[in-house]
Amino acid sequence: MAGPEPDTTPPRIDTSRPHPARMYDWFLGGKDNYEVDVAMGQQMLAVEPTIPVMAKVNRAFMHRATRWLAEQGGVHQYLDIGTGIPTEPNLHQVAQESVPSARIVYCDNDPIVLAHAEALLSGTPAGAIDYVQADLRDAESILEQAGKTLDFDRPVALSLISMLHFVTDEDGAYEIVERLVSALAPGSHLVMSHLTADFHPEQTAQVEEMYKANRLTLAPRTRDQFAAFFKGLDLIEPGITAAEAWHPELGDPVPGQADVVTGGYVAVGRKP
Repeated sequence: MAGPEPDTTPPRIDTSRPHPARMYDWFLGGKDNYEVDVAMGQQMLAVEPTIPVMAKVNRAFMHRATRWLAEQGGVHQYLDIGTGIPTEPNLHQVAQESVPSARIVYCDNDPIVLAHAEALLSGTPAGAIDYVQADLRDAESILEQAGKTLDFDRPVALSLISMLHFVTDEDGAYEIVERLVSALAPGSHLVMSHLTADFHPEQTAQVEEMYKANRLTLAPRTRDQFAAFFKGLDLIEPGITAAEAWHPELGDPVPGQADVVTGGYVAVGRKP
């Protein structure tokens, strides 16, 4: 018996309210955003004008962490959840530049990311890339689908870049990370960056109010709360730090970063 016809309906993109991935794209200078995203982005810039530099510093951390994992961490497989709108170089380009056979699975739940997924699926002939349309909260589905491309009996780098501050404790942020890490083999790594109010308390509080007004979730966390995500993991030097301070020798500095006080924490932890 023939199976059901594939659903060819274009994904519905909600433009009635701003979306964090599209605002992040705008901060990075991208074009895949809408007036509602630009409007809120401009409101945020009125509170903290250096946000675009912070966004670029955050992405530069992802590049350096991926390069370190590929060249020094012995990791050739990557699960990137909360991929966002493609912005070159993407994670697979950095990983496969060092290890052409690297295997990467991207995961996001935003329809606009799905619409651009083709840009994420062009890699080296020796490697493999896949895209999973799923919500971070559905860890079991992510693991099941990613397992078609990744071998979870071998080390995997779980990348959660600027993702967990959109998930509250009540929504199970820590439990989600614990479940995902539990599925990884020894020698795997957790890569995270996360918004905090520790350095810009007043500005962060104002941005939180903007998110609430637009029915969006934002959950900045303290250093100790961020560290709790790495329970049971061995932190790679220099440990929990600002994005620009994590192995700066592995990449070029972002223009303007010397004049910016970081807005978040980053870290890479290894599963023993």
